[in-house]
Amino acid sequence: MTLQDLFGYAAATLTTLSFVPQAVLTVRTRDVSGISLGMYSCFTIGVALWLLYGLALGEWPIIVANAITLALAATILWTKLRYGPKPSTPISGDAP
Repeated sequence: MTLQDLFGYAAATLTTLSFVPQAVLTVRTRDVSGISLGMYSCFTIGVALWLLYGLALGEWPIIVANAITLALAATILWTKLRYGPKPSTPISGDAP
């Protein structure tokens, strides 16, 4: 393992672990009021693309970090979609 690999794994470990407390808290409390649907949607898609990039390169630090981060981010996003406020539908005859 090279020094570059060690840096990659260290960075991957720290950035991936940073999502664990948020994912645990979000699932446990189901409080998604402070979570942006747009941000987590874009972030989750971006992490999926980083995972594909890592797979294409065969770079394990990128693959492992983004596979785990994708699972955590998708969990938070799913929780937001499941327990977040539902858009209100106007009642028939109500003015917009």
